[in-house]
Amino acid sequence: MAGETLPGVTREERTDARVVLHVDMDCFYASCERLREPALRGEPLVVGMGYEDGESFGAVATASYEAREFGIESAQPISQALERLPPITESDEEPGGHYRPVDIEFYESVAEEVREILHECADVVREVSIDEAYLDVTDSTAWRTVGGDGERERTLAEGVGRHLKQRIAREVGVPASVGVAPNMSAAKVASDHDKPDGLVVVPPGSVRDFLAPLSVTEVHGVGPVTARKMGEMEIRTAGDLAAADPDRLEERFGSRGRELHDRARGVDDREVTPTGRPKSLSRESAFAEATADSAEKADVVTGLAADVADRARSRGAMYRTIGIKVVRPPYDVNTRARSLSGPVDDPELVREVALDLLTEFDGDAARKVGVRVSNLSFADADQSRLDGWEGSAAAVSTDGAGEGSAGAEGDGGREVGDATDGQVSLGEFD
Repeated sequence: MAGETLPGVTREERTDARVVLHVDMDCFYASCERLREPALRGEPLVVGMGYEDGESFGAVATASYEAREFGIESAQPISQALERLPPITESDEEPGGHYRPVDIEFYESVAEEVREILHECADVVREVSIDEAYLDVTDSTAWRTVGGDGERERTLAEGVGRHLKQRIAREVGVPASVGVAPNMSAAKVASDHDKPDGLVVVPPGSVRDFLAPLSVTEVHGVGPVTARKMGEMEIRTAGDLAAADPDRLEERFGSRGRELHDRARGVDDREVTPTGRPKSLSRESAFAEATADSAEKADVVTGLAADVADRARSRGAMYRTIGIKVVRPPYDVNTRARSLSGPVDDPELVREVALDLLTEFDGDAARKVGVRVSNLSFADADQSRLDGWEGSAAAVSTDGAGEGSAGAEGDGGREVGDATDGQVSLGEFD
């Protein structure tokens, strides 16, 4: 739907307010681990880094919501977290705690799938980290209200947020919280407001009222030190901050004080700026049930290859690498890729290479397949067709959950921002 106006929306019916979405993947590393180990769902789960059995160092990268009930938090020493986790017992009624080491390559492979959906749903996407992004969908929806006559009234913008959440859950299998608002800071607060798996919509004109009762720490940009200093000024809620004297705030915090004052009032003029050109483009599709039928897998890969080639052409991109992904149950990710001797724009070649790579998985059950083109080139150049691709390049492949080899990049190479709340960021999309 990127770049298109939803049915029933006219330019005259739009308001001047932008429609901004903030997408935050809930306990992303833990959610990824549950993809490949479904038995971990509902169990206290800690994902950590830098820890070895018997050692005292290492830190929690993320803790599931179930683990947080035992006082486990991100950045906490692993040794302390393991002491707080409940022991694993034979009883199905008592939750047992689990620890898994960080597998950033696997998490990035899942993030690629989420990212593809984001870029299909919006023309303007700013990726902040591996599990967080802003989308500006102003050109494809509106704040106009629909429904009534017995149906709950809702904005068209809410429909976009709900559609995005449902696609991520259905096609990737991980939960996301989405905030919808007329600016970036309000959308960020909204996505944090009803975690996990939440959808919070803050229409234009209601942002200040929405923020007013919240703790000042929830205003985007207010950290613990700033909150403590504001507490000394009797500023404890966003409403207090909005009502404060901006000159006094500027004296205490510099220009940032006035900026935070604006945000508490619902004012944020920052634009969602895209974060650079992609390094790869891909499409994936999950089967309703895992299938070993070679013809069924080939049919899906053929369609995905056509979609990917069309997307590359629409963006003016040529590619030097063509690859596939095959996910075997429960979530065993396998990738294969073939590099070409030069950049091409050739849909038929994408189909041929993808199907040829797929033959290695004949007889294997697959729950999901995907096609990717990578090593993209956007420079003005003559298009080329490599008919003899078989002899021009060697196949490059990776097995298992890793996707760190050539041809396995995502839409990477983008600017990155701060780590997301509640999870230590170990790596970005590139």
